[in-house]
Amino acid sequence: MFDQAAPIRTMEGCSADALPLAELLEGGTPTVLRGLARDWSLVAAGRESPHAAMEHLRAHYNGRPVQYNWGAPETAGRPFYVEDRTALNCEVRRGGLDQVLDELAAYLDDPRPPTYYVASLLVDYCMPTLRADNDLGFAAQGVQAPPAIWIGNRVTASCHYDAPNNIACCAVGRRRFTLFPPEQIANLYPGPLEPTPGGQAVTMVDFRDPDLERYPRFREALATAQSAVLEPGDAIFIPSMWWHHVQGLDPFTVLVNYWWGSMPDWIPTPMHALYHAMWTIRDRPEREKQAWREVFEYYVFGPAGQAGAHLPEAARNILGPFDEMAARRMRAMLIGKLNR
Repeated sequence: MFDQAAPIRTMEGCSADALPLAELLEGGTPTVLRGLARDWSLVAAGRESPHAAMEHLRAHYNGRPVQYNWGAPETAGRPFYVEDRTALNCEVRRGGLDQVLDELAAYLDDPRPPTYYVASLLVDYCMPTLRADNDLGFAAQGVQAPPAIWIGNRVTASCHYDAPNNIACCAVGRRRFTLFPPEQIANLYPGPLEPTPGGQAVTMVDFRDPDLERYPRFREALATAQSAVLEPGDAIFIPSMWWHHVQGLDPFTVLVNYWWGSMPDWIPTPMHALYHAMWTIRDRPEREKQAWREVFEYYVFGPAGQAGAHLPEAARNILGPFDEMAARRMRAMLIGKLNR
């Protein structure tokens, strides 16, 4: 279906110790970074065989329990929903990573295996020594971006967005990434906000067999799609809020990703504001909603200094830039108001 998708922009010659972060952020464009992780020991082990990659992971595993998704063969590698969309088609289990790897190994040659998916597991929690020769140079640029690891079989992460910026490194097995710009949200038909297969709303469209009668606007989304297949050692930069569909193409796959935000830690996720706005504004009469749209445009979506520009600096309070102390006061005020 994505044969006609535009190719994702590609950069060659990048290295793990010389990340072009400033260039990527300034451009804000999805970018494949060919060979970025080519020198990782995990990539080398995976090129040898899936079993060698599993042994490499076992050698670094510290024995802590991990959480993973398991689905019957009928899930076909797609953590998603049951028919009425009120529950998920996979169950969350806890166990040892070595046990998960053993079970994955047992199904390597099975054309219809159960779904196994260790998702967004912090490397420092379970395999801290892995970073010695399997890491990117974020710290050297003053960016805190602890790596997370994703381990499974031919798993598909349905199309979704993440608020932080993301660099994802394909370590073992191939993956296809298909991306859509943020403005395509309505054409991608997002599902429930909760529960979700991975913490974010996902498209209701099955990319393997899209039902264009039920989801006709998906045609418009397809016209904006960008796609690329990543080989082991390749990476991809996914800008904040871009929708991405990720398909594992081999019987054993490992990905390592790095999320980092554009704001300091004391600025919370805008998802809180989204939930609050849905609660307080969405169901009001249309005339009131349009008036509130203007208020938000003035205070939030317009230039940051607009609302306080005509006031003396001492009188601006939260109309001025937020610092850590102002953020604490705002949090305390909101908690107080919500608890009334």
